[in-house]
Amino acid sequence: MIRVMLVDDHTIVRMGFKMLLEASGADIEVVAEAASGDEALALLERIQPDLLVLDLSMPGMGGLELLRRMRARDDALRVLVLSAHEDTAHPRRVLAAGAHGYLSKRGAPEALVDAIRRVAAGARYIDPAIAQKLALAQLGNEPSPVDALSEREFEVFVQLARGASVADIASRLKLSASTVGTHLYNVKQKLGAANQAELTLLALRWGLLEA
Repeated sequence: MIRVMLVDDHTIVRMGFKMLLEASGADIEVVAEAASGDEALALLERIQPDLLVLDLSMPGMGGLELLRRMRARDDALRVLVLSAHEDTAHPRRVLAAGAHGYLSKRGAPEALVDAIRRVAAGARYIDPAIAQKLALAQLGNEPSPVDALSEREFEVFVQLARGASVADIASRLKLSASTVGTHLYNVKQKLGAANQAELTLLALRWGLLEA
């Protein structure tokens, strides 16, 4: 039995995933659901799933930050990221942070079941279309401008591009406002952006946000 925990801020999405997984066979059981990163961390203290299905874009603590904290606590937990982001920057970041798989939400329903079984069995799984983009980017030797950002700078950049304030980000990432301000300065310098609006436009241009 594969004991799965779903982390997604949309109730209807979680409900759909749960129905799909429970109808897929007797080997998958949804043992917990969480609507935020903070809720997921609290549940993990008393529920020990085999695998986590994790969304990246959530209010409060984002999926990337949650992934870092979970992996620091339990490096045996298998994590499959299920995201609407189909760029190359997000999958590279989450895989480097310790995720075992990356699947697009636009994929076929049966792909989720297959990905869960593979990741639970110890394999890695990357959405085929995204894997092709990653391979082509590597072959073309054309790094994205966001590759120049550190992991923390990338997280700050994405949250700022979504409209979060420095105070919001400091609270979510458990950092001081001055530290976030330093990251913001570095992000602007590295990306050549003058303000938050320009950061949002850059994120949209590079496919890091949904238009």
